[in-house]
Amino acid sequence: MRFLLIILWTGVIMVGCCSQKNLDSQYENLEHYENGKFKNTQIEYKSDFSSFLSNVWKFITNDSKNKIPKENTIPVNKLTKEDILNMPNNSMIRIIHSTLLFKLDDKYILTDPVFSEKITPFPFVAPKRFHELPITIEELPFIDIIIISHNHYDHLDEPSIKKLKDKVGNFYTTLGIKKQLIDFGVDTMKICELDWWQSCTNKTIKISTTPAQHFSGRGLFDRNNTLWASWVIKSKNTNIFFSADTGYFEDFKKIGKKYGPFDIAFLEAGAYNESWKEIHMMPKETIQAFKDLNANILFPIHNSSFKLSMHPWNEPLEIINKLAKKDDIKVSHPKMGEIIPLLEYKKTDIWWE
Repeated sequence: MRFLLIILWTGVIMVGCCSQKNLDSQYENLEHYENGKFKNTQIEYKSDFSSFLSNVWKFITNDSKNKIPKENTIPVNKLTKEDILNMPNNSMIRIIHSTLLFKLDDKYILTDPVFSEKITPFPFVAPKRFHELPITIEELPFIDIIIISHNHYDHLDEPSIKKLKDKVGNFYTTLGIKKQLIDFGVDTMKICELDWWQSCTNKTIKISTTPAQHFSGRGLFDRNNTLWASWVIKSKNTNIFFSADTGYFEDFKKIGKKYGPFDIAFLEAGAYNESWKEIHMMPKETIQAFKDLNANILFPIHNSSFKLSMHPWNEPLEIINKLAKKDDIKVSHPKMGEIIPLLEYKKTDIWWE
């Protein structure tokens, strides 16, 4: 039974599994919607049950060194509510994984909030996060905007949403996820669903939804019933790109041309593998995406918090750092909880060695 649950958990997080038709017809005229499902427009990711089981077995039996950091390896800067309130404008904090807290124009923006210790419907078999949180939900001040990029468990965390919902102004997410947020207790009037290339303005902050090369699903029978996306966050003085989860695809160039140049690009660099590179970028592809976007600073995310692939936990940062030096790219990799500016490059410590 335990082995079966591990297979199910790994499938939901890594590559999805079975599917059934979404009977909602309101999206039928969209280019990226077909036969009741959302789809990628450039590269179709295919995973039959045989390859799925093969990947799961590799994941479970992989004996690579340094897959999980030793206890207290990952440094965390502890924060208080006062620290957050005193953050300067145009600054940010990485809290965990892809959970980023921005202060822009005196507003707080939080991406893909995950504050749970484990990210799975089966917590008794899932690996724990690698490090403590720099701050708890209870200590956070009022959050003006939360962005939910897609509905995977490491990006849409039900316990976190339930704790946050009453101290948040607005939720911005992708098509189909509004119902899930309402089920979690979020007020329907707070939720704005966006399709690719749509925007919504919240006073001086403009949030735009851009394409990504990924998939969605929270169980065995809802694959691609909801949309996935990358995001552009623009304030009076800053222009930010947040990739969330994606494989490399040609639309990075289109996004860069339409919305760039960017002051900083938060790009996925972790949980990759050649077996599913269509939906999670390999490190060299992260570098290429950065170039396509025409950004000033690269900030690797989606690493150093959970074991979601077979590579050593610190490999993404090591490879990205090496490739960035080769191409003279300014890369930022602060400690969890470290407050850094967005408009100027701050050299950060190599803390993962």
